[in-house]
Amino acid sequence: MGPYILVIDQGTTTSRAIIFDADQTIVGMGRMDFTQHHPANGWVEHIPEEIWATCLWACKTALRKAGITAADLAAIGISNQRETTIVWDRQTGKAIYNAIVWQDRRTAATCAKLRAAGHERLVRKRSGLMLDSYFSATKVKWILDNVKGARKRAKRGELAFGTIDSFLIWRLTGGKVHATDASNASRTSLYNLKTGAWDPQLLALFEIPAAILPEVKDSADDYGTMDPAVLGAAVPIHGVVGDQQAALIGQACFTPGMVKSTYGTSCFALLNTGADLVHSRNHLLTTVAYRLDGKTTYALEGAIFMVGGALQWLRDDIGILDQWKEAETLANAADPDQPVYMVPAFLGLGAPWWDSDARGAIYGLTRSTRRPELVRAALEAVGYQSSDLVEAMRKDWRSAHDIVLRVDGGMVASSWTMQFLADILDCRVDCSRTEETTALGAAWLAGWKAGVWPDAAGFAARRHEEREFRPRMSAATRRSKLRGWHEAIRRTLSAKVSR
Repeated sequence: MGPYILVIDQGTTTSRAIIFDADQTIVGMGRMDFTQHHPANGWVEHIPEEIWATCLWACKTALRKAGITAADLAAIGISNQRETTIVWDRQTGKAIYNAIVWQDRRTAATCAKLRAAGHERLVRKRSGLMLDSYFSATKVKWILDNVKGARKRAKRGELAFGTIDSFLIWRLTGGKVHATDASNASRTSLYNLKTGAWDPQLLALFEIPAAILPEVKDSADDYGTMDPAVLGAAVPIHGVVGDQQAALIGQACFTPGMVKSTYGTSCFALLNTGADLVHSRNHLLTTVAYRLDGKTTYALEGAIFMVGGALQWLRDDIGILDQWKEAETLANAADPDQPVYMVPAFLGLGAPWWDSDARGAIYGLTRSTRRPELVRAALEAVGYQSSDLVEAMRKDWRSAHDIVLRVDGGMVASSWTMQFLADILDCRVDCSRTEETTALGAAWLAGWKAGVWPDAAGFAARRHEEREFRPRMSAATRRSKLRGWHEAIRRTLSAKVSR
């Protein structure tokens, strides 16, 4: 069954470890949730020691369930929640402050000041990102400015900064390696996409000393060897990648023009643009998809804040949906002559609108509107928002017209939603057979680098779609539905004026 690959999949709420055998089959898994801390309004923190402890527990559990030891592992891969920021003491390995999570908004005012001072163009041009508290740079600055003595210690080289991957690499190697991969580096607002290195002007803008930065490596590279004291054997760390990029790889989207879209509570979509570094004019992010053998593959990325979350709202808060399985039955029972549009802007609107002040709305309600129409509207909103996102990608990159959409996430279980997605996007939608595309992407990087898994072409050839959906909707119906949706968006955005 061997050789085996162990992947640490460290997410926003859960640390997981997954072991794959030579056939890319999962043979062992461990997972443990950890605590979300909210010390102030809009603040989100994790305790680094808890992240480390839960990762260790998950790894030991996965090994036990697989019936193997660490000595049977060929390599380790890491996929991680992106942008979450830790600064730690190089001597002790202990964080000087809690991890500031990607969701944290405490530096929004700092970003607004930098934006007002005219710095957004520089940040976008060099990093491909917006000036937003979502990314790591202002989080690092906040820690250095607010932890006593931190800035002086950072300048002396006593501290280290890293996203979660860097922190785990440091701990796994016993403090011997301080590194990150290009995909994670590209989420910090400190990395120059064109030069492939930390950018001096961005470091100066955010007041980040270069001495605290990790070395940037390929996504499949030599990240040192795990200290035998950790799990009982010295195992090379060969694959490191941010979670959304890991899913892109796990879906085998190696060809430019392919899109990976993950549909859970929210949605993250990445379009592989190959060697083309595309600067978006439609509020998308430009990012590193992965870097292999020194060659960077880029991507355009967009986020939809609320997809499955709208159904959760109908089920848990409004009480008109008892269980997920009901959704498809109700959607099929909806009156086709009653168009109802739900704009699920509970947390604002994501790409391409990128309006955090927008709020949710439902249009087209009449006395005849019932549960089926509301549930159908929530499911259709997944397709409409995806259509806006994909259209922005097509506008930004002319080669993106013949898109193939590969999807994963909890909402893939809804055939009704996937068919509507194919219809409204007018493209083929492929549903992955495996639910663990993120871990699989990191596993491929580690396995390929270790020489025990096939190359990209061989890996892609082994991928099997569970289901495929092709568009059946007429062009006239598609245009009519999208007109109604865009009118609903227009009304939602204009409603802010009266608040």
